[in-house]
Amino acid sequence: MSCFQVRTDLALEARESIEKAQEGLHGISVEEYDREEIQVHITKVVISSKNGAKAMNKPMGNYITLEAPAMQEADEDYHREISEELAKQIRDIIPGADTEQSILVVGLGNRDVTADALGPGVVDNLFVTRHIVREYGKAAYDKERMNLVSGIVPGVMAATGMEAAEIVRGVVEQTEPDLVIVVDALAARSTKRLNRTIQITDTGIQPGSGVGNHRNALTKESLGVPVIAIGVPTVVDAATIVGDAIEKLEQETESQERMIRPDRIRTMSELNNMYVTGKNIDEVIKRLSFTISEALNIALEL
Repeated sequence: MSCFQVRTDLALEARESIEKAQEGLHGISVEEYDREEIQVHITKVVISSKNGAKAMNKPMGNYITLEAPAMQEADEDYHREISEELAKQIRDIIPGADTEQSILVVGLGNRDVTADALGPGVVDNLFVTRHIVREYGKAAYDKERMNLVSGIVPGVMAATGMEAAEIVRGVVEQTEPDLVIVVDALAARSTKRLNRTIQITDTGIQPGSGVGNHRNALTKESLGVPVIAIGVPTVVDAATIVGDAIEKLEQETESQERMIRPDRIRTMSELNNMYVTGKNIDEVIKRLSFTISEALNIALEL
């Protein structure tokens, strides 16, 4: 399967793909631990060198991944626990988390495509405060310290005629936030991580990269302020599903004849523009968008 370009937005999966081929690669460190009480496995990948960034095909920075298989279930109490753990991880990666800041939350994605509607759903449930504080002061919330939180859903270029990065850059120039948090749906390499994994990174994001639809990046370099990206993989490349199934069948049958012949490779390559999501994606997106927005509400409260 090396002839395929594996599309994934998860640094964890990118690390797994090079782990065996390039053991001992410098510039990449991995820390893993479990939160057994809430059934969450946390992996922290740090890319600290240009060689590591090139090998991973990811920018240098920190990548935190929360894997929670039970996140698929409609258990409000469990999702509250996930929100609290996610909030803790977000606060750990936000620069100056204990100081008052103006924070812009950007919900990337297309409301009309369910698997891509995570970002807009998060902003819909976000506790925005900037307009109230600017008008009436912090006394409106009976607080002495609080962040000024604002949100925007820039939409997609097919609907607006503008890059999301162009819209966000204009908003940043006008509102001058101290930090931008971007939320987007991602693509995964493995079906077992669909809708069960949350990634946080301080490297920003390139919208559409996981599905080969590259748009202008939202990063500290392009916006002039730190950018935190939060995402959940909601789709997987159809070609990788077929490839995984064939490889598993080969391993189980110990076939001497390779099943991945050139003619089959050509057929599978035609699947590279097809993406698969779960049948209950409407319910999942609604639930996950609320879980992430609750985590942001908790993390951004002083």
